[in-house]
Amino acid sequence: MSRPPQLPAHLPPVPVLETERLILRGRTLADFDASVAMWQDPEVVRYIGGHPISEADNWARFLRHIGHWSALGWGYWVVCDRFSGLLLGEVGFAEQLREIEPVFRGTPECGWALARAAHGKGYATEAVRAAQAWGDAHFADPRTVCIIEPANAASIRVATKCGFRELAQSVYKGVPMHVFERFAPRR
Repeated sequence: MSRPPQLPAHLPPVPVLETERLILRGRTLADFDASVAMWQDPEVVRYIGGHPISEADNWARFLRHIGHWSALGWGYWVVCDRFSGLLLGEVGFAEQLREIEPVFRGTPECGWALARAAHGKGYATEAVRAAQAWGDAHFADPRTVCIIEPANAASIRVATKCGFRELAQSVYKGVPMHVFERFAPRR
């Protein structure tokens, strides 16, 4: 793969979050190849669009996630193994402007995806809990949402472990979805 151009040094810093086994940090260009490999794995995308994502579309996603931090002050982190530094996936919040009912524009949408080698080890729950704790401390609105395909039992388990409750059943781009919401604990 060809290396994309250098990222400018003036981007706002992304907070680094640490858990027992993970480090959540901002993206660097060195993360791009691992991101492409993850998003081209059919098992990773089975319930997230259903088809591998091209290098060009990965680049757009990569930049969109950087842009969230710059424009909104929140966004996605890459999830790395605390000890090896290996990129395991990504977790965070986005404003996707989805055309979905119920409408949740303006509410941070939580999302997560992990490389196949990281599945089934509790990393997603650990990463989502860390991201939610950060959101609880920084978002004015205590509500966050997420959407999950009904067949994605693993992500539904992660969501419920992290305090999400089903709000509605909906359809997004022709695919049935569960819409979940979570409210931060009272401060």
